[in-house]
Amino acid sequence: MPKTSWSLIAGIVAAIGASLCCAGPLILLSVGISGAWIANLTELEPYRPLFIAVVIAVFGWSGWRIFKPELTGRDSCITGEACADPTVQRNRKLLYCVAVLVAAILIFSPYWILFFA
Repeated sequence: MPKTSWSLIAGIVAAIGASLCCAGPLILLSVGISGAWIANLTELEPYRPLFIAVVIAVFGWSGWRIFKPELTGRDSCITGEACADPTVQRNRKLLYCVAVLVAAILIFSPYWILFFA
């Protein structure tokens, strides 16, 4: 798996961590899971800025590697490798944009969650 894929996965995991205190209880309740332990998820709120910083750093690094291949030394791809295939590059860029959108939705969950509560 390419390094850009690992950074996208890390970004999504960090975004889930950043939204766990806010969107987590709503998602669990909407699928029928309840219990007093759900209130413990709000204890992660102090770590939210750290998770957001990790999300920004990971997606920034991943975006730099995906959209600026000439700066990362990947402009000399050998024919037949994934980096030389325009379809693979387009799919990576699409996956990156979708992952950034999902991460933004999760990060901004404290603001849009009010419409569902």
